[in-house]
Amino acid sequence: MEKETYYISVGSRGISKIKTGTPFELEIEATEDEIRALRGIFDEMYNADVMGFLRAHVPFWEYHNDRENDIIDRDLMNVYQMLYDLGKTETKQHIESMGILTNLDGENHSTM
Repeated sequence: MEKETYYISVGSRGISKIKTGTPFELEIEATEDEIRALRGIFDEMYNADVMGFLRAHVPFWEYHNDRENDIIDRDLMNVYQMLYDLGKTETKQHIESMGILTNLDGENHSTM
């Protein structure tokens, strides 16, 4: 499959082929299958957000025992790893500068 340029906004979970179509933070080169996989992770994050919203209205449920937050954290790491792998040079540099793919022992887990 042929790779195309996509513009990604992690905060709004946006994916666009049009550079001026929506505000974006990162630029990647991806196939349609890779974009489907990224959209699938964004969808999982949305569903976990909805469940977290519902959970937030249960006063005795402790925040630190929240499976939905764990799902969002895991998915966010997966998104950034995927964007790093598919990213153009500027995208890779930006994600590296964020330090989000560095684990607690200080080792960088990016694949560049």
